[in-house]
Amino acid sequence: MEGKVKINDKKTIRAWAMFDWANSAYFLVISTAVFPPFFTNTSPEYINVLGYPIESASLYSFAVSFSYLFAAILSPILSGIADYSGKRLVFLKFFTAVGSIFCGLLFFFNGEGGALFAISAFAFATVAVTASQVFYNAFLPVIATEDRFDKVSAKGYAYGYIGSVLLLVFILMMIQFPHWFGITDPLLGPRIGFLLVGLWWFGFAQITFSNMPKDNKSKFKSEYISQGISEVTAVFKKVLKNINLRRFLLSFFFFTAGVNTVVYLASIFASDVLGFQTSELILVILILQLVAILGAYLFAYVSDRVGNKYALLIQIFIWMVICIAAYFTTGKMFFYVLSGLVGLVLGGIQSLARSTYSKMVEQHKELLNSYFSFFDILYKVSVVLGTFIFGVVNQLTGNMRYSVLSIGILFIIGFFFMTMVKINPAEPEVAN
Repeated sequence: MEGKVKINDKKTIRAWAMFDWANSAYFLVISTAVFPPFFTNTSPEYINVLGYPIESASLYSFAVSFSYLFAAILSPILSGIADYSGKRLVFLKFFTAVGSIFCGLLFFFNGEGGALFAISAFAFATVAVTASQVFYNAFLPVIATEDRFDKVSAKGYAYGYIGSVLLLVFILMMIQFPHWFGITDPLLGPRIGFLLVGLWWFGFAQITFSNMPKDNKSKFKSEYISQGISEVTAVFKKVLKNINLRRFLLSFFFFTAGVNTVVYLASIFASDVLGFQTSELILVILILQLVAILGAYLFAYVSDRVGNKYALLIQIFIWMVICIAAYFTTGKMFFYVLSGLVGLVLGGIQSLARSTYSKMVEQHKELLNSYFSFFDILYKVSVVLGTFIFGVVNQLTGNMRYSVLSIGILFIIGFFFMTMVKINPAEPEVAN
């Protein structure tokens, strides 16, 4: 039997949210703020991969695509196994350990011919952090009732933004004021930061591990693999038969492709296209993260008033405006304003997407891991689509403005599918 846990218990919910606190440092420091510009600035402009020269920003984008594609292939097998073996926690621990180790390995990247090593370590860390998310998300319906999903999900994102900003500020102090720490090598500050992310992630995750329901103690059996794959296949068939769930997931697929591409490539766009320096990038990231905390709670409040569907539609529309505005941006001040707007809808749309899906599958408690695996597969493949489009357009045109504009199309498609979704029983059914 899985370990018992009190539903809506404040201590358990705080411990669950601490995993967002722990691993969000990876998404902020490694994926967004520090590693992308560090990689493109210290690597050659073109990097030879299997005899083909790839522009460094495009290679970074393709590395994200590869990581999420690999994780998408891996995810259904692992989560299906977790459902049959009752072992959510063991996989959460495993991928946390793997991801933390590869974060630490980035310390050894000093820009001297190690670009392929660095991008490989980044890719494996990304696989680990994304694979861990499906097991983390699957705990939400276990620890909270449906009426609390929005607020508990928002708490997780808020913890994540606060924790990651605290670590980012410390790392940026090492980068901007290295003499305070006795650092003379300008590349050492960021490299120590990468090591700290791994330690932060692994260390704070222990709080979550200690308070989540324990796994079954039964031994692993080889038939769990085939059973797990069969279960995920069965969930896929159930999703296809559910018109509202199908339309919601299609909308989620396209708008989250846009969201994550913006998050992964924003700092490179600001650095390469608008000429932002490190200190200016710091301000951009801090604006984005701090406003995102408010955005997560703001749109939880909005969803209480107008429903999840219309709260999501509002945010998707704002994302469309952001992409169009970014294409025409030439001044740094306007980009600061756009960063605040991104922050406003970043936390809200991620939090509401997770809680809305939880509401739509909450009754399938025996298949939660597989339902969240399917959700996670779409999330990962959507990132593959968005970052691949961005990389290809940039590689072909040499102009990131066109890449950003192409991402706006993804939000338009997501908006279209969301208009046809019925989330709340009070909404009229849409014909097939």
